[in-house]
Amino acid sequence: MTPNAAQTTPAGSTDELRAVLVLAGTTGGIGAHVRSLAEGLSAHGVDVTVCGPAETDKLFGFSGAGARFHAVEITPTPGPRTDAAAVGELRRAFARASLVHAHGLRAALLSDLALRTARAQETPLVVTSHAANLATGMERRLLRMMERRVARGADLVLGASSDLVTRARDLGATDARLGPVVAPPLPPALADREQTRRRLLTEKGRRGAAAKEVTDRPIVLAIGRLTPQKNFQLLLDAASGWRAGEDHPLLVIAGVGAEEAALKARIKAERLPARLLGYREDVAELLAAADVVVISSRWEARPLVAQEALRAGVPVVATSVGGLPELVGDAAVLVPPGDATALAAAVSSLLADPARHAELSAAGPLQAETWPTEADTVAQVLSVYDELLSGR
Repeated sequence: MTPNAAQTTPAGSTDELRAVLVLAGTTGGIGAHVRSLAEGLSAHGVDVTVCGPAETDKLFGFSGAGARFHAVEITPTPGPRTDAAAVGELRRAFARASLVHAHGLRAALLSDLALRTARAQETPLVVTSHAANLATGMERRLLRMMERRVARGADLVLGASSDLVTRARDLGATDARLGPVVAPPLPPALADREQTRRRLLTEKGRRGAAAKEVTDRPIVLAIGRLTPQKNFQLLLDAASGWRAGEDHPLLVIAGVGAEEAALKARIKAERLPARLLGYREDVAELLAAADVVVISSRWEARPLVAQEALRAGVPVVATSVGGLPELVGDAAVLVPPGDATALAAAVSSLLADPARHAELSAAGPLQAETWPTEADTVAQVLSVYDELLSGR
């Protein structure tokens, strides 16, 4: 066993369920979902091992959720050497597994490769599909080939949204079902609304500004990885139109990613009313300070930020893509994807209409009550595991 491999203990009985959850590098929803599953499954007596890059354990604390952690460096893009090493490490992790549950395309593809040598044991493979294929050209065709292989190789595909379920079936999945990803509850905010707003709104050189001037300016909040999927460039297009108003809002974007430098340069060059906050753990405080949460994405399944905002009673303006309409229902304002004018107008209209703002603030928590809970999700996954294993 390599130094990275998790140490295992003998199973308590031949009937013990040993589930291995696999994920690639992530800083967002997939990691939070796997952590929630690991904790919930462990609480039900399942022997859980999580396989993924070492950084994911540091970020999400799988080891503190009742699971073993087995470091496997699954890189964002394919590479012969890195993939061969990852497959070898996964084979070691899968040696005693009753079932493997992979999250995301890269993790699923490498898990399928690793299980080839164990197929004589008929180890079931469950795949949760978290994202759509948004690539273009040759990359899109290559990803589609990988998606088809994973869909056909899995015993069951769980789609985080209905469109992902449909896609899995179109790609040849023998069994595809809806498996909603639930945002874990946020910890309580450690600072009140006005304290957080003051920190966000008080700029260098304005430390002496009056409190009312500082705290009355609207705050528009966006949270997510700084990647093309989130389409923060569109959000900056919208923000450029807010400067005309006397009380134009400040856009704050929390997150890190490949587009950080480009977004920062554009904000500076165009003098946009926007700030990049970087990686933040104080999401509860940011939501409490925000007047509106905006999701400008090209595609989403069930984004955690939408769930967190509606639970907190913060009005949401979002593009009508993927699973967002079925998630938010009538509790958010939806606009066409890629339309910066419509996005800017929706935010401005909401900020200028206290009655509509209050209506959406009240509607959010009510909509959230219709969603499955973490316990519901764990129960569904346990039922799926039992179904697959009982049929072997």
